[in-house]
Amino acid sequence: MTTSHDEYSRFTDIKVLDETLAFHVKGNYTLHKATRHLSTLHHIPTQALKKLTGKELKLNPLTDGPETDELNLTALPLHHPLMRNDSCDHFSEHPIHFNAVRSLLAPLLRKFGSEYKRGYPSAGAIFPIEIFCINLNDMIEKWPTDCTVLHLLPASQTFEMHSTNINIKELTQAVTPLNTEIGTPALALVYVIYLPKAIFKYRYRGYRHALMEVGSLYMLTDLRCKELKLDSRPWSAFTDHQITKLLNLNPTLFLPICIQLIG
Repeated sequence: MTTSHDEYSRFTDIKVLDETLAFHVKGNYTLHKATRHLSTLHHIPTQALKKLTGKELKLNPLTDGPETDELNLTALPLHHPLMRNDSCDHFSEHPIHFNAVRSLLAPLLRKFGSEYKRGYPSAGAIFPIEIFCINLNDMIEKWPTDCTVLHLLPASQTFEMHSTNINIKELTQAVTPLNTEIGTPALALVYVIYLPKAIFKYRYRGYRHALMEVGSLYMLTDLRCKELKLDSRPWSAFTDHQITKLLNLNPTLFLPICIQLIG
């Protein structure tokens, strides 16, 4: 059911590993008070951003609309279980119980009656994404251990204590840096690619599969949050190196892709 992470390295092409890592690093950026006056993400004017944000892409400018009503669609009602809630703009300082965390992650576990299949798709059943659960701000009631970061083991349907020397104050600041508007989420799920696991079989294509898997994971969790009446927000406003360093992970093998804030 489980295997050592070193087993994947035996079959990993070092050239593929290095080139994939080099490409991934191009998407990194740093959020730090020492450089915030020197750096910017883009120079797009405000009016242009407003014009381009939230729009659909029309490929045939010669048509004004559907030629027949049969081409029209109807959106799901807001109360439908598959209609996600809006991403939370501000988390109130409200604790959640650890049982809610366990319920939240249930759709991601190994399916009953299967040795390896889980509640989300993965190319070739590789499952290259590791999920770390962080008790932010010590706001989760009945957290079962002094270890503030738990690593999900979906096939074993349990957690493992990740590291006992986590600086939770620095880690919380790294998860939500320079942003007081986001409020105080109670839980952070960090979705991390373990690169040797992603590429040992599918090589460069495996990196794409891993990104697809992260999307499946946070969308499934987002819908589960709605069911459990929890607020959620996918989050990318973090510096990769800070997250891997504070989680005591090797930054050349573990790549944080997305963090999901929950409260």
